[in-house]
Amino acid sequence: MKHYIDLHMHSLYSDDGEHTPASLVDMCHEKGIQIMAISDHNQVAAIAEGRKRAKELGMIYISAIEIDCTFHDRNFHVVGYGINEQEPYFTQLNDDIYQQEVKLSEKKMELTRGLGFDVTKEDLDQLSDNGVYTGEMFGEVLLGKEEYREHPLLKPYREGGDRSGNPYVNFYWDYYSQGKPCYTKVIYPSLAEAVDQIHRCGGKAVLAHPGANLRGKYEVFDQMMEEVALDGVEAFSNYHDEATVDYFYKKGQEYNIMVTCGSDFHGKTKPSIQLGECHCPYDQEFIEEMLKAQGLI
Repeated sequence: MKHYIDLHMHSLYSDDGEHTPASLVDMCHEKGIQIMAISDHNQVAAIAEGRKRAKELGMIYISAIEIDCTFHDRNFHVVGYGINEQEPYFTQLNDDIYQQEVKLSEKKMELTRGLGFDVTKEDLDQLSDNGVYTGEMFGEVLLGKEEYREHPLLKPYREGGDRSGNPYVNFYWDYYSQGKPCYTKVIYPSLAEAVDQIHRCGGKAVLAHPGANLRGKYEVFDQMMEEVALDGVEAFSNYHDEATVDYFYKKGQEYNIMVTCGSDFHGKTKPSIQLGECHCPYDQEFIEEMLKAQGLI
């Protein structure tokens, strides 16, 4: 099978990413990926560097951003492809979310101490260069402290534990995501606003990894399609099992929208996820044809 497309990955411009944009392009090239997109969280800083390096290597690079947003009070991610990254909206979006995250990082520290852990600003500043502390960073700090080697809350994330596959991001999901003990609420744009802005900036809007965000409530996707002008759905994702892939692939066909593929590679925060691992059971040529039809390549 021809697998040569990965449209969802993160550089160090995402607070939970690791690699430079150029390094990501090189890594994709080594993996045989020919069509790629770096979709950083609420941030377009990677695009120019990534595009330049991809051109040098003869690869196809699609400009992209992953925007945090809400739909009916639930948090989601939508990826904008083919955007004009020079649009002021993206700078404003990043600045607004950054300012909120900096203020809420202190609150995260308080809530983490409430779990019984002694964690300091100095600990976290070894991982953060901008004052934003993510749930993944808290996981990395705590799992690295010798005094907590036998702590019962951390055992599931250590080798052999049932949450050890991606320990840092799983720690985030279990303690810092929406509805969890250390959750801090950022005011994100609505899904409708995010999609409208992506369209205004010349892009196409694709719902990211729906199986992860809609777990147990897949019917919400139909509500989205009734209310919001989504252009596509990321049916092929590292987070999706065979049944989930099939469900959202068929939904894409039902609504006559793009179906895309993305690994959501981050590096060390998600060590079990590799570039190009999108759980797509088909030749990816049909995805390339969809991208062409949408004017993205």
